[in-house]
Amino acid sequence: MISDVAAEKTRQQCWFPLRVTYSRELKVRDILICAGLECYVPMTVRVSVRNGMEYRKDVPAVSNLCFVRSFRKELDDILVSGGMRSYVSYIWDRCTRNPVVVPDKAMADFIKVSEARMEDVIYLYEVSSRLRAGQKVRVKDGPFAGVEGVVVRVRRSRRVMVELPDMLAVATSYIPECDLEKI
Repeated sequence: MISDVAAEKTRQQCWFPLRVTYSRELKVRDILICAGLECYVPMTVRVSVRNGMEYRKDVPAVSNLCFVRSFRKELDDILVSGGMRSYVSYIWDRCTRNPVVVPDKAMADFIKVSEARMEDVIYLYEVSSRLRAGQKVRVKDGPFAGVEGVVVRVRRSRRVMVELPDMLAVATSYIPECDLEKI
């Protein structure tokens, strides 16, 4: 039996994180975009040097992860009809036994930070309780203006961490204290 909250979430568009096996994130993203869904895969640049030449290639920053904004039923239908059920699955919340749903504001902040493509942006796969205990702030100025998160100290510099609940977090590059306001 579905609770009232879970039933309401199935009637509205939500951001669903999907686990994609065999490094097919970009293939799944392209199929879902062609189906008319909003989709996001955080990307980074991989630099390699061969024969003295430097090559840059865009690659997924987080392996096996794709975010989709959709109605749950519509997404289920596309996954089944597209034959993707064997290598695409929801990430499940163990307490509610429903797919994890990322809030719109958290997803917007995550996208803004990860799309900055700065070399100093850091993805955190495990977030300790010590990091979560930082001061909640909003960035007032610069490329991350409007982003809300927690002030953390990573690699000896002050950053703002945006966390996607129960999954991962991304930390901005250094932000001066004068560009932050407490929430």
